[in-house]
Amino acid sequence: MRDLIRGGGGSDANSLPVNKYLWRASLDTLSFLPLASTDPFSGVIATEWGASPEAPNERVRVTAYVEGKELSARALDVSVFRETLNASGAWTAATVNPQTAEQVKDKILLRARELRIQDIDGPPA
Repeated sequence: MRDLIRGGGGSDANSLPVNKYLWRASLDTLSFLPLASTDPFSGVIATEWGASPEAPNERVRVTAYVEGKELSARALDVSVFRETLNASGAWTAATVNPQTAEQVKDKILLRARELRIQDIDGPPA
């Protein structure tokens, strides 16, 4: 199972039904949040809710969808959800800046390209 999560598929790293670089980059980029579920066969990575110490009354969770074998922006979709703690102590849905999901997506794409370059060039000397 670890091979699938890291983007390998046993002996054949291309056996994942999704792009291995986008998959690994999504896991790397979202590692600041606890994972709720990962399914390399459907391409879905879902996180648990997480809050930063700087904003304890706000929490976020992210779902990334890797949709295909090509390394492109079209093969990746990201959804960000946000909640805030109200005066009665209950979490309530809050708006998310529309640019947030795009920023997360851009970071994943950048990391995926870095991983691909590392594979092409080999490990650093």
